[in-house]
Amino acid sequence: MQVSDLFIRRPVFAVVVSLLLIVGGLAALMNLPVREYPQTDRPVVSVSTVYRGASNEVIESRVTEIIEGAVAGIEGIRQVTSQSQNDRSSVSIEFEVSRDPEAATSDVRDAVSRVSGRLPDGADTPVVRKVDANASAIMWVGVTSTTLDALELSDYLKRVYVDRLSTVPGVANVNLSGERRFAMRIWVDRPALAARGLTVQDLETAIKRQNVELPGGRIESSQREFTVKTDSRLATPEQFSQVIVTNKSGYLVRLGEVARVEVGPEDTRFEFYQSGETAIGMGVVRQSTANTLAVVDGVRQELEELKSSLPPGTTAEIAYDESQFIRASIDGVLHTLVEGVALVILVILVFLRDWRSTIVAMVAIPVSITAAFMVMSFFGASINVLTLLAIVLAIGIVVDDAIVEIENVHRRIEEGQPPLLASFDGAREIGFAVIATTATLMAVFVPLAFMTGNTGKLFREFGITLAASIFFSGVVARTLTPMLCSKLMVPAHGRIQRMTEPVFEKMNGGYRWLLSRALRIPVVLLFIGFLVSLSAYGLFQSLPKEFAPTEDRGAIIVRLQAPEGANLDYTRDRVKEVERALMPLQEQGLVASMLSQVAPGFARPSPVNEGIVIVRLVPWEDRTESQQDIVRQMTPKVSTFPGARVSLVNPPAFGGAGGFGQPIQFVLGGPDYDTIRGWRDLVMQKAQETGKFVNMDSNYRESQPDIRVQIDRQRAADLSVSVEDIGRTLELMFGETEVSTFVSRGDEYPVIMRARPEDRASPNDLTNTFIRAGNGELVPLSSFVTLTESAAPQALNRFDRLRSITIQSSLTPGVSIGEGLEILQQIVRDNLPAEVRIGYTGQSKDFLDSTGAIYVTFAMALLVVFLVLAAQFESWINPFIIMLTVPLAVTGGLLALFITGQTLNIYSQIGMILLIGLMTKNGILIVEFSNQLRERGYSVHDAVLEASVLRLRPILMTSIAMIGGAVPLAWSTGAGAEARNAIGSVIVGGVTVSTMLTVLVVPSIYLLLGGFTKPATYVSEMLDKLRAQTGQVPHGEDLPSRRKEVPPAHPAE
Repeated sequence: MQVSDLFIRRPVFAVVVSLLLIVGGLAALMNLPVREYPQTDRPVVSVSTVYRGASNEVIESRVTEIIEGAVAGIEGIRQVTSQSQNDRSSVSIEFEVSRDPEAATSDVRDAVSRVSGRLPDGADTPVVRKVDANASAIMWVGVTSTTLDALELSDYLKRVYVDRLSTVPGVANVNLSGERRFAMRIWVDRPALAARGLTVQDLETAIKRQNVELPGGRIESSQREFTVKTDSRLATPEQFSQVIVTNKSGYLVRLGEVARVEVGPEDTRFEFYQSGETAIGMGVVRQSTANTLAVVDGVRQELEELKSSLPPGTTAEIAYDESQFIRASIDGVLHTLVEGVALVILVILVFLRDWRSTIVAMVAIPVSITAAFMVMSFFGASINVLTLLAIVLAIGIVVDDAIVEIENVHRRIEEGQPPLLASFDGAREIGFAVIATTATLMAVFVPLAFMTGNTGKLFREFGITLAASIFFSGVVARTLTPMLCSKLMVPAHGRIQRMTEPVFEKMNGGYRWLLSRALRIPVVLLFIGFLVSLSAYGLFQSLPKEFAPTEDRGAIIVRLQAPEGANLDYTRDRVKEVERALMPLQEQGLVASMLSQVAPGFARPSPVNEGIVIVRLVPWEDRTESQQDIVRQMTPKVSTFPGARVSLVNPPAFGGAGGFGQPIQFVLGGPDYDTIRGWRDLVMQKAQETGKFVNMDSNYRESQPDIRVQIDRQRAADLSVSVEDIGRTLELMFGETEVSTFVSRGDEYPVIMRARPEDRASPNDLTNTFIRAGNGELVPLSSFVTLTESAAPQALNRFDRLRSITIQSSLTPGVSIGEGLEILQQIVRDNLPAEVRIGYTGQSKDFLDSTGAIYVTFAMALLVVFLVLAAQFESWINPFIIMLTVPLAVTGGLLALFITGQTLNIYSQIGMILLIGLMTKNGILIVEFSNQLRERGYSVHDAVLEASVLRLRPILMTSIAMIGGAVPLAWSTGAGAEARNAIGSVIVGGVTVSTMLTVLVVPSIYLLLGGFTKPATYVSEMLDKLRAQTGQVPHGEDLPSRRKEVPPAHPAE
């Protein structure tokens, strides 16, 4: 008894089972989260340490190396990168995908706390964050005010908005760009200081002694108790100006006489502009594993609640929202879903020409897909672009089993059988083929479940969704479909049937004629198939390769770098010029807004000679030009920009570390920076000679103007001046040293001392600064200090605890990441010594990791499918015949990519793996039915000829249905269309080419090899014969309850 027998006999039970599947799926759907991609972000923990006044060399040796050593032994680290800048150390630890973010953060925090005592005394406590130090904001809110100045607005946002938005689940940081933090600024007048015989250290000492908060204790009487509080803190510029620095013969020298004291911004070395207007930007940075959509929704809700609390004349507008692309991309997939359903219905209707049969087939779609949501929920999957892609592809696949059942029943009804009997016998006859194709398709996704790393986690949910849909389609085909066939299908002899049936009969007749002649020359057909498959190698080599296609994400990043040593004003002017150059695109209706920053960055801020402009494009439906077309229009406007180096960057499909980094991220590691610099120059020179790289640069630039202070220690000792006093004097005069704090409105702010701008405008101001000698007299620093100018790097970078330099580059049109990396690797192999260490970051590392994993997965999928087929057919030859359809499908997929000018990327590669299962279906139908006919006494030639002709219509129906489900993906436009195009084109091309050749090549191979196969029941029959010869009763016949059943069409089932 087969499964279909039970459900045909019990139709109500069949309906109830399907309804339960739908109810369970809908309940699961309501609890599935929605996001752009599956959770693939690796946990990243950053450690930031501020050590004011320290050079990058000191930061590297005394801070960065200590922290790197502390975290090196933590479990699950993928890579460690660091950057040592003047005043600041940033260490980023990236963990494997499987590492728990909370546990990783806790481990890093514990490791750093154990070495905090080894850091310099002047270094701040290291700050550990559950976010990459280079992470970019997923949302920007621009705030402007006509009633508050920058200081007041920044303070308000810090106290109100930042605190509230930071409580939103998934938010790592809310950073203010263009912020002006309150500080008490003490601008030292160097000439006035010298005229009164004072040094800057005298001012520091006076402030620290007179701006203190000390406990006063208690006064206790017999009946009462009083707390004594000393009002010793200074809070206003007037109070600080009255600080007495010294008493010279009764004359009190106050701070206000030798310095200008005012409340001003703590730092002005970064700026933010929204549509050309100065603003304060609130950048929302999500945690490395947080859901972007959920974070944005939470932030928007908080912004709406806070809107009423804004001061008069103040507005807060969302200037950039990464979730807009995600939502538009998901909407685009949903549109293709509707289009796919419509095309599949049309295909079925055209072939069956009967609305009853079409309804029977279409029932498989809602039941299979809805039931799949239960499996998605069980495995913790989400509704995202990839799972929706799986559902779109499933539309053309889940109807296949139903189509095969319906066509077989339909054929029997046309031969004169009553619908009930035709459904009963037809379902039994096709049962093994349905189970075999379902199991084979599901087997394709087994290797996906075991893929490791980012790629494995990325497509795990894709495989789960598609495999679940296919499984439930098999369930429907063996339960509900046979029952509905018995109830709804009737002999179709209507007008449409009479008009169109001759067309299908001629098609079958033409195919029989062509195949009968092809079977006379099977070796020639096999050779043709071999040549077609061989062409796949040439196509594979010619296709450009990359991790993910460049998507139209609705935003373009313009990176600007002014010459080394350029100040804030210079960079600001260049950024403004870029905005003006791009203004015509806004007037044309292509650009919605521009968001600009000078010295961008948060935990790892950029130098003041760097700027960034985020160009937000108008919505996809409001423009005809793609993002890449607009980039081509923008390139001539900025590529030869005077006074700065400007490059355009498309935001990557998968954010990752670095945010808006260039695609090529090639790391050279070595013993010291001088050696690595020589290697870098050689590699960059030879790479640029190839003409395939643009905007090539490195993160080590030794052109930052630098003044080295050389101390004559002997002369200083003669004057009884310590090196510590010299360093402290320079730090107080030319740094931005926090010497104390003050309290205002309940918050504490720094007191910062520095020389007036006019007293630190040239190198001579350094040597003209006075310091107190051992005899109490003031001597200029020029007495024992000499200055030398040099060029030094702004930052020192390390990669996996080695000193490193990263070469960054974009590629000329038509050059893929794979080709670019291969060129650089070859240059290193040919020209650099063996001691060089190569590494990769960003998109380059993702590409290499995914490429290796996907090839292994493809090979594993082939092996698993072959073994599943071998187990089902109890044969090694039959699976081999069926698997020969795969090279034909792969050739078709690669040909489609080549014709459409697309790349071989992670989406198209997954499409190739999917083709393994899709195209074995056709081979299974031919081979399985040929085996059945041979068991009935047909010769190999007659069996394969008859089976191929009888199965032509279901093969064409299922193939065209699959194509119909994938065509909307291949032709899709709008947000994220590039990913849909890649996988859709592969499916359409692979199924088309493979189907056209399979119906000729597979019968030819079967004719050559099928005669060497034995029935799956061969061993069982041999056992029965041996028992009969020895007089034993066959196994099971002595059981009194055993009934004689109608023998199934395929005894192996």
